[in-house]
Amino acid sequence: MISSTLETRELVTLDGGGVLLHGTYHKAAGKAANGAAGSTKNIGVLFLNALSTPRSLIGESGVYWATSFAARGYPSFRFDLPGLGDSYGEIPNDLVKFADEGGWGTIASSKVKELVHSRGLPGVVMFGHCSGATTAIYAASRSRECKGLILMDPYFNLPRSLTPSLRPGLVLWVRSSKTGALMRAGYDRIRELREALRKEKLPANANLNLLARVKQVVANGVPILIFRAPKPPAVGGSVLRAGDFDYFDYIVSLAERSNQFTIQEIDDTDHSFSNRAGRLAVRQHSEAWLEQYFPEANSGGVIQ
Repeated sequence: MISSTLETRELVTLDGGGVLLHGTYHKAAGKAANGAAGSTKNIGVLFLNALSTPRSLIGESGVYWATSFAARGYPSFRFDLPGLGDSYGEIPNDLVKFADEGGWGTIASSKVKELVHSRGLPGVVMFGHCSGATTAIYAASRSRECKGLILMDPYFNLPRSLTPSLRPGLVLWVRSSKTGALMRAGYDRIRELREALRKEKLPANANLNLLARVKQVVANGVPILIFRAPKPPAVGGSVLRAGDFDYFDYIVSLAERSNQFTIQEIDDTDHSFSNRAGRLAVRQHSEAWLEQYFPEANSGGVIQ
């Protein structure tokens, strides 16, 4: 690992295995003052990209959360995956399909191991938003060093009706904007009605490979925190959720223990969680969850 110190942060790289990733290290409280770079007993937090979003995430919300977690004593790292942000690499033509099939999973898991060993961490919690949550699940299923998951609006279906003919940037807009959410809701409603008629346990477009990885992570006893943004109402005012297949109920049913899953629905935000209400709620719930499951860190400053 190569680093360039910038006060409470460092620009860092992970260069093992012939794959070079650029990122930012947010030093845990108590380390920033003396610049110590040795091992720590505190769990780290690793942020992953969502599609083509850079490591700062939408509205630099990733910077906000990483800074806050570090102030609470949890060293935090934001790395760009290959081809994204500052990291070199080829970007696949169908970026959504690549992520849904776990394209970055192997690289992410190897980089988790490299990060843990280079920084002397006891492990990391992986933080992923949308397709970044998908990558986090795939990586966690392969990683002994991943000790927890924070997932923001993860999805467990294969969005076949939207992705084949749309560019990755447009797909991200469909998933994050209010207008796009209404479009997605219409497609989802049609699919769910068809799936209800089939009376299958899982919808026909379920991402079975991803769900198998979830089962593996759950079997390993990894605690998981999930954030959900409110779904938009359908045209006419009826709420879609009553007719949807509830993947969250399904995966919670797989839990090895009653407190393995924590699910928080955040009101007054959208899929990006980047507005004031979303950023604050994610920060507060994440910090409480980290302190519950990984209490080794000493609380430092508080980010407002």
